[in-house]
Amino acid sequence: MAHLTFGSSCILVLFCYQVLSGNDHRDRHYVAAVYEHPVILNPNPTAITDRQTALQLMNRNLDIYEEQVIAAVKQGAQIIIFPEDGIQGFNFTRTSIYPYLDFIPYPDSVTWNPCKEAYLFNDTEVLHKLSCMAWKNQVFLVANLGTKQSCEHSDPHCPPDGRYQFNTNVVFSDNGTLIARYRKQNLYFEQAFNTPPEIDYTIFDTPFAGKFGIFTCFDILFYEPSVNLIKQFSVKQIAYPTAWMNQLPLLSAVEFQQAFATAFNINLLAANIHHPDLGMTGSGIYTPTKSSIYYDMESINGKLIVAEIPVITSEPVKSFSSFQTDNPICYKEDQEVHCGITQKEPPVIFYAEMMYDNFTFIPIMEAKGDIQVCSNTLCCNLSYQRLVLSNELYVLGVFDGLHTVHGTYYVQACALVKCAGLNYTSCGQEVTKATGLIDFQLQGNFSTAFVFPLLLRSDVTLDFADHLGWKNNYYVMQKKGGSSGLITAGLYGRWFDKD
Repeated sequence: MAHLTFGSSCILVLFCYQVLSGNDHRDRHYVAAVYEHPVILNPNPTAITDRQTALQLMNRNLDIYEEQVIAAVKQGAQIIIFPEDGIQGFNFTRTSIYPYLDFIPYPDSVTWNPCKEAYLFNDTEVLHKLSCMAWKNQVFLVANLGTKQSCEHSDPHCPPDGRYQFNTNVVFSDNGTLIARYRKQNLYFEQAFNTPPEIDYTIFDTPFAGKFGIFTCFDILFYEPSVNLIKQFSVKQIAYPTAWMNQLPLLSAVEFQQAFATAFNINLLAANIHHPDLGMTGSGIYTPTKSSIYYDMESINGKLIVAEIPVITSEPVKSFSSFQTDNPICYKEDQEVHCGITQKEPPVIFYAEMMYDNFTFIPIMEAKGDIQVCSNTLCCNLSYQRLVLSNELYVLGVFDGLHTVHGTYYVQACALVKCAGLNYTSCGQEVTKATGLIDFQLQGNFSTAFVFPLLLRSDVTLDFADHLGWKNNYYVMQKKGGSSGLITAGLYGRWFDKD
């Protein structure tokens, strides 16, 4: 199996044509599994403990992992993904996490099977158990754990205590060999871990789907390494451990995971932690046209998802049709029924906070119409037709600016969202139920090429647009019909150059 880890100082070669290694994967499928894990947590993660006590806790989670591996393989899985922080948990300090850390050698510098060669390195008990799961069940396995690496004080990046601590993904082949490791680049308030001194672009090869890329959680919102990995190395399959806290209406886990897979025309295998009390749920196996997901804020149980998906080898053909709202529709206003009405006078523009950002909103006041709202250089246009009589307030919002809460990054967003109530002050709040059915064309003159299409319906269920893509310098999303009420139809742009 080939393993490639490229430092940021390396020269990256953009291949005009990339041939997948191994067999010809055209018209082929493979079976993937992801497990949303209800992690067993240390009730006092900041307390100092010893290695044996730490292993006792981690082994409880690893025993559950092993059960899920066996169950997945029985369903034909060839690869299984486990979530970020699923073995040791989270909310540690730099000192308190130390007993939970495994040592890991560079996979490209040594060929090592921890299950068969546990004696080679100290403090590798977790790697040993993961390797044995992969080997005994003949499955590729991706997991996340904390790792440690000593460093010299001559290294300008070396921490004062003389060691690096990394949030690390590891990959084992189906014979238990450690074939890849990825160290998380974009940490999310993780005091226990260091940012790696070089960016990892990590790729591993499989006989059933060719090459996979890998990154972790918050990485998905940044150019490095996620976007660069996909663009530079033509990766079409991504393994994605995450510990994602949902934030509606634009950044629910399943909502953005699907948007990412759709935007880049890839398969995304996403495994999240299951901890509803912290808003953590939402895993799935995503292709550009189909998703198998789990999202449950009520149950305490995790979920194993197994799905057969196609190997992607080419780009889709994007097409657009004219958007029309020719059929007269009716809505109720002041106890009177009106039919065939278009938006008359422009409603008053107002401002409200959504996702901690100050959005500019315009309400949808009529049964159908065309409206526009702008902020800085971004203008969002909506052509719409409401299909059912619904006593719900919908608004079109725009934001073009630097997001500065829980991370700093530049966002351009156009969003049609349902408000929590009928007052403008309720717009931008988290909503999970809706009945409104709306045909629409949403478009924006984005300054970034990286736009993620969001389409979320009642009870946090996913939908796919009829048409997506660029047309006359606008990114356009069209949708007619829908199985349930609309919560969000959004175009979420990331302008990386302005971060």
